[in-house]
Formats: sequence, structure tokens, C-alpha cells
Amino acid sequence: MTSTIKVNNIQNQCGQNIINENSNTITIGASGDTISLASGASQTGFGRTGTVDWQTGSIKTATFTAVSGEGYFCNTTAGSFEVDLPAGSAGAIVSIQDYNNTFDSNALTVDPNGSEKINGGLAGETITLNTEGQGVTFVYIDSTVGWRSVQDNQFAKAGGSFIVATGGTVTCSGDFKIHTFTGPGTFTVSGISSIAANNQMDYLVVAGGGGGSGVFGNSHGAGGGAGGFRSSNDTCMSAPLTSPLANSTGLTATVASFPITVGAGGTGVPVSGPSTRNPGSNSVFSTITSAGGGGGGSAQSAPVRPGEAGGSGGGGGGPGGTGGAGNTPPVSPAQGTNGGNSCHSSPGYGTGGGGGAGGVGNNGSNTSGGVGGVGSFMVSAGFAGCHGTAGPVTGARYFSGGGSGSTYQGGTVSGPPAGGGGEGKTTPVGDTGPVQGTANTGGGGGSVSESSGTSGGSGGTGGSGIVIIRYKFQ
Repeated sequence: MTSTIKVNNIQNQCGQNIINENSNTITIGASGDTISLASGASQTGFGRTGTVDWQTGSIKTATFTAVSGEGYFCNTTAGSFEVDLPAGSAGAIVSIQDYNNTFDSNALTVDPNGSEKINGGLAGETITLNTEGQGVTFVYIDSTVGWRSVQDNQFAKAGGSFIVATGGTVTCSGDFKIHTFTGPGTFTVSGISSIAANNQMDYLVVAGGGGGSGVFGNSHGAGGGAGGFRSSNDTCMSAPLTSPLANSTGLTATVASFPITVGAGGTGVPVSGPSTRNPGSNSVFSTITSAGGGGGGSAQSAPVRPGEAGGSGGGGGGPGGTGGAGNTPPVSPAQGTNGGNSCHSSPGYGTGGGGGAGGVGNNGSNTSGGVGGVGSFMVSAGFAGCHGTAGPVTGARYFSGGGSGSTYQGGTVSGPPAGGGGEGKTTPVGDTGPVQGTANTGGGGGSVSESSGTSGGSGGTGGSGIVIIRYKFQ
């Protein structure tokens, strides 16, 4: 015989319902009560719903063993470490989350217990979490698949507002906006973030390259110096995406309008007198001023003109002129280098190459002119188009190469490896003169020297500068 007890409610001594049946819904416990199982008791029918209990009071910073049903925030700022998964049983669950977006710099290793698998891989094989902001939830299925990753996120964006600005040609690369100025304009900031880190701006400010010098009589023109090169890398672009000359500190945005000056290149000139040298013009953004490149040295007769000082120095004119000083006025990191010297030795009397951002101008020799100094570079990915549109520049982009020197008779001197500097040439009848500095690179103008008694000829005009501003917008 089966006994049956029928009740609708069970109350405690205070008259509160602790078990209540209403329309086939049974409520256990009154408001504010805590329900717990006795020590050693087990439960069925209340299975886990695919979530974990996040251990927010215990941020992990070193190797540890996970417990099923728990989620862990892992902080790898101080270095990489390992998470050891527990012994697998069907339905076991563990979650892991990048604590502060450092998995990309210091990876987290996930190691299964013994010979168990992860995602059906090799027995005992670990996996590496190395993506910024990554989080993964693992559920143990069986011995065939082992621990299966059922959820994987890579969300690393920080909360808060961002810089809002206009001006120039605007393009995007990932979470960053890039404003490019190839001529004068205004960069206007209309909004900033409440989070200081979101208000940092990187810059590339390149001045106009110095003009190269030409030939008159027995004189020999030299290459123009590159325009000053100043950049920053506050937003931590990794090599080789940014120049090794970049300042680690950028500028902090404020709500204001910033006039942008893009320096013109110095005009390439024939030698009309001992003082003829044409420097490039400065480029300016906010507190950053890059100095125009020094003009290439020359001489109508004695005295021989040395290269002019500037962002990078102009090459020494011939025969026997010295190169101009770079990084003038001085800044740190240096915005440019010295020009090369002219050689006072037959038969070539080679003149000096202009200095570049990344290397000094080469000295002339008795057989050839000095090659201009190599420029430096800025991230090419920063010129990609916004939201899938085409950007204005693709591939590696170099700036501020020096113009090359030339020789008294015969031969051609190539321009620098990269940076927009002009080529040096001699001037036989019909020669059109040197290659100009490339526009919007700050390259120095190339030089001209006479060939077989031919006088006249004009040096190359320096390349104009450029200003680029980069900041996080989402």
C-alpha cells in the first residue's frame, strides 16, 4: 500500500512559504533564502547550462590548474604562462579570457590533462592563445575529441569615446584613422575621449628637400639635403611597420584647429655665384616642426661653397667643398644627417651627396659623385582605404632621401636606395638635367656637373614634404 501526503504549501515558523506549488510550478525557498545541499549530497536534474562561475577575485598571473565549472581571467602582462586543464569528464567546462589584451605580446598555453586531446588533436598536445583580447570556453565531450572549444572571441576594443577630427585626405587602417596632407590645410579636432589613452596621436612630419646645384665653368654642383623627418610611434606599431627613428611619445589631442604647413622643395639652381644654394621649406603640425633640407653646395670659382645645413645637410660642392650639417636645428631623435664632402682630385672631382633621414650623404670620389643618404619609412598599412575603399598609397613608403652628387666628366650617379632623392648627372649637350626630388617625400634634388667643357645646367628641385596624423577612432 502506498502512502500519499498532499499539501499546497510548506511554511517555516515565521509563516513564510519555503515550498510553494502553484499551477504545477514548485518554488523552493522564500525571497532572500540560500538553498544549499548538505555535505556529501549530490544533485541531478539541475545540470549546468553551458556557463561557468567566473573567478573575478583571483586574477591568474602564473601557471595554474583549472577546475571544471570555473572561468578565469589570465593576465600575461609580466610574461607567458600555462593553464592546465582538469581531468576530463563528459560535460566538464572551463573558460579562459585575456584579462587586459596582452595575449598578443605574451601568449597563454592551454595544456590538457595527460594524454587527453583538445579539439580532436594529438594526445596531450597543447594549444596557444596569442590573439589580443581572446577568450575561449572548453567543454569535455569524450576521448575521441576531448576538450572542444565551443566559444571563441577576440574582442579587444576598449570602452569609451574617441577622437573626432577632420582635415586632409582621411583613410583607415583597422581601428585607426589617418589624415594625410600633401599641401597646406587645417586639422580640426572637434571631440576627444574621456580616456587619456584614446587621445594620443601619432604624426609623420616631413619637410621639403633642398635643391641640388648646377654647374658653371669649372665648378661642380652637389646634391640637396633631405627635408627633416620627424615621426612618432605612441600607438605601438611593431617593426618593420614603423621607422626606427620614431619618437615613442606622440601628441595629445585637444579640441582645437591646427594649421598644417607642408614645405615646398628648394628650387634647383644653376651656379650663378658663390652663394647660390636653395634650401627646402619647413613643414609644421602643432608643436612639431621639421626643417627644410639644406641646399647643395657649389662654386662659380673660389671660394668653393660647402653644403648648406638643414633637416639634412646638402652635399659639398666641387672641387673640395664640405657637406652641410644635418639635424639643424637639433631635435631628438635626430631629424636628419650630414651631407657628404666633395673630392678635390682628378679626373672626376665627384661632389657630395645630400644627407638623408636614415643615413649620411656619401662623399664624392675621383671617379664618381656621392650617392645621397638613404631615407626612412612609415607604415604602408596606414594608407589603406576606409571601410574597404581604396587607399592612396600601397606598399612600402620611404621619405627624406638625399640628392646625389655628380662628376666632372662622364658617368651617371644613381639616386639613393629609397627616399625620393634626385639622381646626379653630368651635362653633355642635350642632357635634360638631373632627376628631381620626388613630390611629397622630402627628397633632396640631384646635382649637375659639366662634361667635356660644357658649362651651364640647373640642379634638381627638392621634393615637397608631407604631414600624416594617425589616431584610434574605435
